[in-house]
Amino acid sequence: MDKRTQQRVVLGEFLRVRREAAPRAELGMPEVPRRRTSGLRREEVAVLSGVSVTWYTWLEQGRDINPSKQVLDAVARALRLSPAEHDYVLALGGHRGEGASHAGQAGGPPPPHIQRFLDALHGYPAFALGPDWSIAAWNTAYAALYPNIEITAPADRNLLWLVFMDPAIRDLLPDWDIDSGRFLAEFRAEAGPRVGERSYTELIDRLLSSSAHFRAGWEAGSVERFVSRERRFFHEAVGELLLEHHQLEPADVPEIQIVAYLPVPGSGAAERLAELIARARSDSG
Repeated sequence: MDKRTQQRVVLGEFLRVRREAAPRAELGMPEVPRRRTSGLRREEVAVLSGVSVTWYTWLEQGRDINPSKQVLDAVARALRLSPAEHDYVLALGGHRGEGASHAGQAGGPPPPHIQRFLDALHGYPAFALGPDWSIAAWNTAYAALYPNIEITAPADRNLLWLVFMDPAIRDLLPDWDIDSGRFLAEFRAEAGPRVGERSYTELIDRLLSSSAHFRAGWEAGSVERFVSRERRFFHEAVGELLLEHHQLEPADVPEIQIVAYLPVPGSGAAERLAELIARARSDSG
């Protein structure tokens, strides 16, 4: 199955899941007795979108059709998709959404100036993500927070894989259930253009076969755009760290994203981070 075919199949599956979960009451639709789901029928989505039932059915079936952006916009409105879900549908349909990330190619290390930028953030854990969420580079502060990054095999050095598969990250994240779900939804929001690429397919297949938690989350189909937020970490050496999670995209290297964790003012995290980094330097020395 080629990349475009896979994208059509994933698009169809996603629309079906969202159609079956659509809020009938909010859309002014009457209740339908003895139905297994409370969502919309295909016929109802077709009417709300202004397309034929046959055409919408083909869309859900992943048929070889080329939906226009205007039609996918209409379907997204009919299903009450969130902005992130709307962009995901557009990406799978071969169109660029308002909030979509640049689609880059997974590959080797980032340019040297990206590593210099990470190193300049020496007091704050930071790393660079590739388009498939491989961790391409990091600074010493991140290695102090998560030492396993330096001993993980390159094939496993992927943020999504590590979040679900490394027990050390579960220990590091007191809110792992929430954090892992957000990571998965954000990954999916960015992944539309890469559905069908080898690195994407292999990563998802490995996680589906290795993690029941990932499989359940993946089947739920959540899609969310990234937003900066406060997150809790717990390191056995220094205790709790309340950090702000930020994500930046360099204008000259759009396939790379910089992730940085900054201490929340007044939380004591700055002092504990400094102690953690000093301990790590002392141990390595």
